[in-house]
Amino acid sequence: MALSRQKFREVIFQMLYSYNVSRTQEDEVMALLSKELSIEQPLMLEAQARLHRIIEKQREIDNMIGKASSSYEFDRIQSVECNILRLGVFELLFDSQIPPKVAITEAMRLARKFGTPESATFVNALLDNLYKASIGEQPDAEQLKRAAHSLTERENQAKQYAQEQSVQNAVEEAESPFNAPD
Repeated sequence: MALSRQKFREVIFQMLYSYNVSRTQEDEVMALLSKELSIEQPLMLEAQARLHRIIEKQREIDNMIGKASSSYEFDRIQSVECNILRLGVFELLFDSQIPPKVAITEAMRLARKFGTPESATFVNALLDNLYKASIGEQPDAEQLKRAAHSLTERENQAKQYAQEQSVQNAVEEAESPFNAPD
């Protein structure tokens, strides 16, 4: 079965995410993705080769992301977004076969699919700044700062919602007839 470049990129992202988050055995991830997505062995081996090239450059890529993201510390970037950025930076700066606009657009698509609209905006701003710097143009620090601020607001909303849900669950548990003293 033929695999679109978008789906192939998603497979690479999922492998990279798995590698960086759970340190799952590579062959297990490959077998799972191959089975679940009906991907033939040669394509999985191609994805694995690309994964290894990204991992080889990961330290350098992470440094680039950290330097570009001065308004949002590298350690705060969520795992999904971080791995999308790793793939995006690799395609943008280390893969001459992929046009820069395609690399940025595809990273945004992945962020919308696996993350949030705010993370897609952040990914776009960060990759755009890295690309501009790589060709000698002035990066738009304000664009990145606004995107980071939006991401921070979304995080705060999520934390507030989680706290409210925790309180609500505690109240419901306390009021439950099953928790009444005998």
